[in-house]
Amino acid sequence: MAQIWARQKCDKAEENGFSLVELMVVIFILGLITTVVVINVLPNQEKAMVQKAKADIAVLSTALESYKLDNMTYPSQSEGLNALITPPANEAGGYRRGGYIKKLPNDPWGRAYQYRLGGNNGEAANGGFEILSLGADGAPGGQGENADIIGN
Repeated sequence: MAQIWARQKCDKAEENGFSLVELMVVIFILGLITTVVVINVLPNQEKAMVQKAKADIAVLSTALESYKLDNMTYPSQSEGLNALITPPANEAGGYRRGGYIKKLPNDPWGRAYQYRLGGNNGEAANGGFEILSLGADGAPGGQGENADIIGN
């Protein structure tokens, strides 16, 4: 009786687990799914990075407008975007307690956004500004993913 019970237990142990063929099929299916996801997601990553840069620029522009409302002028070129998180040395008392944003973001490619008072569009007479990211290549100009992203 004990031998029959031991033999049944061994038979069950042999049935547990996966065969090599079953594991290979699962790995192949996972590889196919990964390939499909990568093919569909990677081209959209660059679009997402450009959209994030545009959203960051919009937030920084809004913060600069709030700064101007409180201080009657935009930060100087030398103060730059840092004036949004720490009061400038020549601050006249209108600076918002706690700053205008909590932290300066980097562009999606890891570089700081650039601030130009007056911009390149001849807005100096109007007291305008530009905030820009140099795109994926980090160099002025470019096309496609390397194009500059400019907002004001």
